[in-house]
Amino acid sequence: MFTKKNIAILVVVILLIGTMALLSNRRSSDTAEDNGATTDGVTTIRVAAFPDQDSGFEAILDDFHAEHPHIKVELDINDFDNHHQALLTQIAAGSNVPDVANIEIQFVGDFVNRGGFVNLLEEPYNAGEFEDDIIPYKWAQGTNEATGELIAMPLDVAPGTIFYRRDRFEELGVDVEDLNTLEDWIEVGLEFTEGEDDRWLFPDAAIIYEMVRRSGEEQFFDNDGNPIVTSDKFVRAFELAKQIRDLGLDGQIGEWSNEWYATFEEGTALAHASGAWLGGHIQNWMAPETAGKWGVTNLPDDMYVNWGGSFLAIPEDAQNKEAAWEFIEYVTTNVDVQINQFEAANIFPALVDAFDHEVFEESSDFYSGQNVRQFWLDSAKKVPAVNTNRYDTIAQDAVGAALTEVLEEDKDIMEALEEAETLIKRRMR
Repeated sequence: MFTKKNIAILVVVILLIGTMALLSNRRSSDTAEDNGATTDGVTTIRVAAFPDQDSGFEAILDDFHAEHPHIKVELDINDFDNHHQALLTQIAAGSNVPDVANIEIQFVGDFVNRGGFVNLLEEPYNAGEFEDDIIPYKWAQGTNEATGELIAMPLDVAPGTIFYRRDRFEELGVDVEDLNTLEDWIEVGLEFTEGEDDRWLFPDAAIIYEMVRRSGEEQFFDNDGNPIVTSDKFVRAFELAKQIRDLGLDGQIGEWSNEWYATFEEGTALAHASGAWLGGHIQNWMAPETAGKWGVTNLPDDMYVNWGGSFLAIPEDAQNKEAAWEFIEYVTTNVDVQINQFEAANIFPALVDAFDHEVFEESSDFYSGQNVRQFWLDSAKKVPAVNTNRYDTIAQDAVGAALTEVLEEDKDIMEALEEAETLIKRRMR
């Protein structure tokens, strides 16, 4: 027999059950909407990317949506470091993962070996049919060497180059073609900075280290996975950076700072070294008013390097894998799409067939009539197959800290490198 108290409790329980069911249905509805399952049959996919890539994606989205009306792409742009850290956290937790993850070259070794992404060689992706169409070393970098699985589809490469102030060279009466070695650049840097407090060869001496350490087939590790940061290459990179600092040829100006931007606008730095992608920033927003004052040339000492580039991957916990692959296939295997991204943001194609496009025959007014695209194409073809390692980011942080100690605290170079190597080995364990 029900008492008033029992009836009251029963009513409360029924109300609680009803509320929970309502909330559950609402969560299910929200989840379905987040996962792209909408009533009009359009699947929304989230593409997580970092700055530098967003303008390239935006340049092709209208055409993608027109050709794939059943898919809507939402770009989720985060700053470079936070983007990759967020990906690591999301993949580990298996929640809030994007449908497409944009991964930069320095992180790809870690992501490829860490797990948490689909094998793009399997059904329904079948990416293997495009292997011969992609620059070989980029394909290898996106592949797990132990399992042979393709984890990350190559999107772009970044041939290393020096952007130099053509007007400053003309003032000096120097032909950039006569500069063949790093020592040649140091000599002209001394001439450019003589008697001037606000002129530098490069904004930061660390750029010399970056040039040298990126050269060759091995980066921080050999092909057996052993750290090589105490090798002759790294010693030379540190020595040259220290020489630049001691001669007063750098402004000790870090990248992506207001002071750094000013060196482009004002021509206080004779040159900048980076990947081809930097040219898009200079021209589009950093110093567009300097058109005609720039030229590009190769890194000295016949160094042909890859300085950036990225990949696209699909997390195992992504909700819309097939739609995600449609987007990845569209932007990585379509010549016109790759060229559109290149024209919009200097995102250099990883697709070999794109190299025959007529865009590479065009000169650039911004570079005073120089055909910089053909220059970058020639450079990209000469870059050696560069290895990657899952501990690249750890090594980069350790060696970068060592370089700071050498440049700012006058620490012994070999001592600093040996301590960095010890730290890397410890972190690897």
